Amino acid sequence: MNAPATAELPVVVIGAGPVGLAAAAHLIDRGVEPLVLEAGSTAGAAVREWSHVRLFSTWGEVVDPAAGKLLAPAGWTRPDPATYPSGGDWVDLYLQPLADILGDRVRLGATVTGVSRAGRDRIVDADREQQPFVVHVAHADGREERVFARAVIDASGTWATPSPAGGSGLPALGEKAAADRITYRVPDLKDPAVRARYAGKHTAVIGSGASALTALADLANSDNGAGTKGVWILRRGISGSTFGGGEADRLPARGALGLAAKAAVDAGHADAVTGFRTEAIERADDGRLILVGEDGHRLDAVEEVVVLTGFRPDLSFLDELRLGLDERLQAPAALAPLIDPNQHSCGTVSPHGHRELSHPETGVYLVGMKSYGRAPTFLAMTGYEQVRSIAAAIAGDLESADRAELTLPETGVCGGAGVFDTP
Repeated sequence: MNAPATAELPVVVIGAGPVGLAAAAHLIDRGVEPLVLEAGSTAGAAVREWSHVRLFSTWGEVVDPAAGKLLAPAGWTRPDPATYPSGGDWVDLYLQPLADILGDRVRLGATVTGVSRAGRDRIVDADREQQPFVVHVAHADGREERVFARAVIDASGTWATPSPAGGSGLPALGEKAAADRITYRVPDLKDPAVRARYAGKHTAVIGSGASALTALADLANSDNGAGTKGVWILRRGISGSTFGGGEADRLPARGALGLAAKAAVDAGHADAVTGFRTEAIERADDGRLILVGEDGHRLDAVEEVVVLTGFRPDLSFLDELRLGLDERLQAPAALAPLIDPNQHSCGTVSPHGHRELSHPETGVYLVGMKSYGRAPTFLAMTGYEQVRSIAAAIAGDLESADRAELTLPETGVCGGAGVFDTP
């Protein structure tokens, strides 16, 4: 089968999450046809897995303008912009209705297994940029398909590839063998079955971001029963920024989360272990787990371990493309200096678009959380601005594509989703 003319082809968007669906909305607004390929069985499948977690951002900050424009004629009711949605709210009240409006442009159960140039592997130069992209897709029913595209926007996120407990970026020795007592997600302690797993037990929480703060604050809740205790494992020491921006945070929900976690530590519901880099996880005779540090230090045994050390991008299916990635963050090379977590928080990242997100392979873009590689400081608003710029560039409107249309809130510390249950 010969590849069709590139101009007649859709833009393939990988992932039907918040940024992927926003990309589709912006492309439609520009008169460009999108095709969204989602591996999950529903739109927002990854977000559904943390449906119990409250966002830091208000509804006014997590609804994309082009998506809202697409939804309005269908009678969609916009949630109160001043309130904070949970992940479940975000899916049910926004992402699913948006996917419904997009209709057949969204294909579910469609896992992208590879992307290349039609008839050109990674090393072939001849007429490379004149060839369309070819996207290999594995469907949930076992079928395989190849789809041609004029451009590819990868909004598949990083949710499926959490970082391990090991302090060297590799799984700790014994980590895989102890999988029955380890989770890489914030436990949903409102679920009775999940609460029973942690109630009255000692749980180690590894990580220093907001997801770890969320887990600590949740474990400290008195509803979990006497004896429930967290052991907070930090690779670094505790500093003024460990608990976030507090009352000075311009994302109040995140500031409240940090204060709740600090209260849990101060009240003795969680003990902090600093300067600990996990080398091994051993199983005691009674089945509990013992964390062993790189310096040989052994911690008291715990019943459960919650690993919240961040995420990393899956680049395996993009291997035939010529990507220009930063060697540390695995983010686009031009974007990496702007998002270096050693230098920036959410509010100090400059708005950026198609130029910072471009690669040596013209026409392919990594957006959303995936564009940040291993950096944790991402906001939905950032992703929406990314795809607005990219859609404009694909449509040929470089003036709009190069124009920044976003102001981010200043903040103390960023990273991961949080809980904000104050009425």
